[in-house]
Amino acid sequence: MFYLVLVVHLLGAAVWTGGHIVLATTVLPRALKARDPGILLRFEQGYERVGMPALLAQVASGLWLAHAFVPDIGDWVRFSDPASTGIGVKLVLLAITAGFAVNARFRVIPTLSPDTLPLMGWHIRAVTTLSVLFVLTGAFLRTGGF
Repeated sequence: MFYLVLVVHLLGAAVWTGGHIVLATTVLPRALKARDPGILLRFEQGYERVGMPALLAQVASGLWLAHAFVPDIGDWVRFSDPASTGIGVKLVLLAITAGFAVNARFRVIPTLSPDTLPLMGWHIRAVTTLSVLFVLTGAFLRTGGF
């Protein structure tokens, strides 16, 4: 069961992180250059169909894996050993990502225009950076890097 859950987690990470890297490095620059929010919105409409399920799979499998590594949920944020440190870092990254998502969804996207594209760009770059940090933290966690 562990292997299956880990594979689901890794596939979700590949979709989520890869999609955001594509968004940040190819789609966003085109949208900013053209000052066209529609470019971002069209990408998001297609990406959401796979990106959101990938994120949900990551969260669910991540919680399962965290429990497999550190069964006492209270220890997840103690930062007292490599496993709890990795889990704690991932939970902090998740909270920051959720903050960006809520802000984008309710504040930035409803008013998205050529003038607010740079603000959306900051959100995209931040979430992309966070997603890469998730992957690095997972690699450190799995290999004992903390």
